[in-house]
Amino acid sequence: MTLRTAVTDGVALVTLDRPDRHNAIDLDTAAELAATWRAFRCDDAVRAAVITGAGGRAFCTGLDRSAHIPQPSSPFSLDDPLLHIGPKSNDLWKPVIAAVDGMACGGAFYLLGEAEFLIASENSTFFDPHTTYGMVSAYESIAMAQRMPYGEIARLALMGTAERLGAPRAYRIGLVSELTAPGAAAEVALRRAAVLAAQPTEAVQGTVRALWAAREAAAAPALAHAPQLIALGNLPPDRQAELFADRKRPGHQEGGPDGGPPVR
Repeated sequence: MTLRTAVTDGVALVTLDRPDRHNAIDLDTAAELAATWRAFRCDDAVRAAVITGAGGRAFCTGLDRSAHIPQPSSPFSLDDPLLHIGPKSNDLWKPVIAAVDGMACGGAFYLLGEAEFLIASENSTFFDPHTTYGMVSAYESIAMAQRMPYGEIARLALMGTAERLGAPRAYRIGLVSELTAPGAAAEVALRRAAVLAAQPTEAVQGTVRALWAAREAAAAPALAHAPQLIALGNLPPDRQAELFADRKRPGHQEGGPDGGPPVR
């Protein structure tokens, strides 16, 4: 299993448990996430949830690059294994808080985009590597555009690995609702989730659905274009792999003088 779940006093803690891979999501993890959210729909013992990552170095770094996803040749179709990893995609309207400790990048935004709010440790960073490796950031950017000012998500998505958004700035622009000490994001998120779980669950779920309805209205037209934009804008897989391999070459630096992108 690549996912751990524990339920205490109405709150489910869901932990991505692949710390050796920075909690990147492979196909098994994607299936486990979808199954977990759907199980919570019918579990009255769960009234709120927290999603986090194990190990302290990363919340999630998106789709595991070892996952093989054959694609249809049509630019109007796309098989994306991350489309159904979030709670809303699985018709779960119980509130979910994301607890971010460390890196959150790329496909992690599918999960962050479907959380009610984010709590992050002060040493956390957010970034989107897609453009650097010849890929269109479509679903990720659309999700985060609902949570961030346009200029901030545009900078994050377009500058690829050269841009890191630090948790303090993410808090100032409203992406993160609360900062914690390093390693404490999940603990604080569980306390906030306990408050949500103590409210009448019907009223809470109805409010979650109302809030999401407002976001759906804005996002639906953009999401309809995503498959074609990805099909037309992505480089061929072999060229993407070359760009990714170049990142690992000794002496190759991106961003700041220490070899890592500067953090805003």
